[in-house]
Amino acid sequence: MHYPWWYVPDVTAPMLIAAVAVAHVLVSHYAVGGGLFLAVETTYAYRTKDRAYLDYLRGHTQFFVLLTVVFGAITGVGIWWTIGLASPLATETLIRTFVFAWATEYVFFVLELVSAFVFLYCWGKLAERTHAIVGWIYGLSAWVSLVLIVGITAFMLHPGRWPEDHSFWSAFFNPQFLPQVVVRTGGALLLSSLYVYLHASLANRDRPLHERICRRSARPALLGAAMVGAGALGWYAMLPESAKAALASAAVLNIFAGLLLAVSAAVVVLVYLGPYRNPDWVSPGFAIALFLFGIAGVGIGEFVREAVRKPYVIYNVVLGNQILPAEVATLRKEGYLQGGLWTRALVKSRHPEVFAGGRIEPSRLLALPEDAQAALGEVLFQYHCNDCHALDRGYSPVGALLRGYSRPMINSLITHLDQERFFMPPWSGTPEEAHLLASYLSRIAPPRPKGMAPQIEPAGTRQ
Repeated sequence: MHYPWWYVPDVTAPMLIAAVAVAHVLVSHYAVGGGLFLAVETTYAYRTKDRAYLDYLRGHTQFFVLLTVVFGAITGVGIWWTIGLASPLATETLIRTFVFAWATEYVFFVLELVSAFVFLYCWGKLAERTHAIVGWIYGLSAWVSLVLIVGITAFMLHPGRWPEDHSFWSAFFNPQFLPQVVVRTGGALLLSSLYVYLHASLANRDRPLHERICRRSARPALLGAAMVGAGALGWYAMLPESAKAALASAAVLNIFAGLLLAVSAAVVVLVYLGPYRNPDWVSPGFAIALFLFGIAGVGIGEFVREAVRKPYVIYNVVLGNQILPAEVATLRKEGYLQGGLWTRALVKSRHPEVFAGGRIEPSRLLALPEDAQAALGEVLFQYHCNDCHALDRGYSPVGALLRGYSRPMINSLITHLDQERFFMPPWSGTPEEAHLLASYLSRIAPPRPKGMAPQIEPAGTRQ
């Protein structure tokens, strides 16, 4: 409650984070798996004296560095920019908890950059053994960076014992750490092979070499698929109870989970039948289709992984609307508008008459004109609800969700948020503030659609 709110209309700020993050995941996983691919295959090509393969790998390295270093760095910075604005409290918590891990990751990131550029620009200038070692330095550094980042992101889903002991090691080696390392490593191997098929089908014209590339890349792809499957089972087993309940009860997550299984199965079957058994199938069209299946699988998987955290951003640590769970009782007593530096300043600038003794007096809020109440209700919506909901259009628009609701129904929903829908944060304001929010929401809620089943009055209401 001590940060200003960053409003992104329609899309909502968290969905903007998701878009940037998924784009980064698609490239960062290639940075890891592709680095290992280049290390393994360059070592193999040097050992077998395969000059044609080395020439291809040199061209692939140019493509790899351009995509992972340039686009990957841009999207990586984009993640920091968006989370710092949209989820400041969660970002602060992660920085404070994982200062040592972030610092270590930056060291390995710099090592990645240096070794990637040395590997590319010193091609043919270094001894073969030295050049291969540089490739391995890059590949292993990228994988260590992945492990460090996974420890932090897995903490967001299950912090383990950290809320009790506040130990860095409890936070990092949380229950989700190992399953997600397995999933991410497997995903990096699988996704990097899809990049290889795409690049090789477009950039290579040597048919025997093309078949050799496809066959050799199929093995890590299938291994990666097996790791993703095993890690996903561990991920589910280590989910908190509320996350499992959210996964089971949300229709969209059920659909997406089914789609994820179908897309993953399609990728495995196509990799086995195509690159592994029939590498001559891997035409540009086949490679593009396979790559798009991979992108779809990653996007769906990221959506499901993020959605099951609700109502938290960091499970049991930071609620989805940027409030600490321990703050809820105080905000319900003293007021949501009073509890935030920026909301308090806004109310004071517009309605100084509601202050008494330097504090907002909740009862005075109801003495304001109806339009002023609705305007403050909009402020409450932006801070309390816009983390998950757009207004009347866009992502999960609250207007459409409240279609046909009466004012008393909206008021009751607000004051019983977490009871009505367990994956929503609890209402964190006074009853008077709930009245203000209901005043605003009732104005944007569309009427009940015509042609629906008639509303039946309860028995005994007619005189």
